[in-house]
Amino acid sequence: MSQLLDEVGFFCGGGSIKELHVISTGKMPLDELARIIADIYPLLTAIHLREKHLTARELFDGVSMLLKSGVSLTQIMINDRIDVAAASHAKGVQLAYHSLDVDKVKQSFPALRTGSSIHSPQEAIMKESQGADYLLFGHIYPTGSKPGLEPRGLKALQEVVESVQIPVIAIGGIKPHHVKDVLKTGAAGIAVLSTILEAENPLEMTKAYRRAMEEADE
Repeated sequence: MSQLLDEVGFFCGGGSIKELHVISTGKMPLDELARIIADIYPLLTAIHLREKHLTARELFDGVSMLLKSGVSLTQIMINDRIDVAAASHAKGVQLAYHSLDVDKVKQSFPALRTGSSIHSPQEAIMKESQGADYLLFGHIYPTGSKPGLEPRGLKALQEVVESVQIPVIAIGGIKPHHVKDVLKTGAAGIAVLSTILEAENPLEMTKAYRRAMEEADE
């Protein structure tokens, strides 16, 4: 693993390194996801378990699989299920539009890193005021997961970034060659689903994103 980290000049705890989040697609068995993550987790800031169809017990078991693959609890985020995030001692929870409000979560679980998915500067300001630790905004580019929906684009991303003080993570159709333009907006990082997890070589694809992030900082 140290060779892998040296190869891209990255260490997960380091300074101003931009964030790279990988979000599960909900399409693959958790043991398969864990096998892929085992190869790439040193290059990731966060791994999101976004598995709407699974029970709390199944999600908890998914966390255990990631831990056995070498992932740290400080990297694991649970989508929506605050109970699973708290019970598993995961780093945090990613809230959707239908989830509890951020302030309700923070009141009961102040230690959880709490992210909120938002779609406008107005939502961003509101979620920041409720105590969100970061925001997830998209989709930035066309993506197969949002067929027929117009992407919000870089201008909208920059407006969101400039409306708040907390980190904004961009999501949606972002390929390695997009990274520089995305980060120019002031975004704190990017989130990726199938482009990494369904790649022929997930490790090489993850390295490509990390290299693009490093080049954007130069």
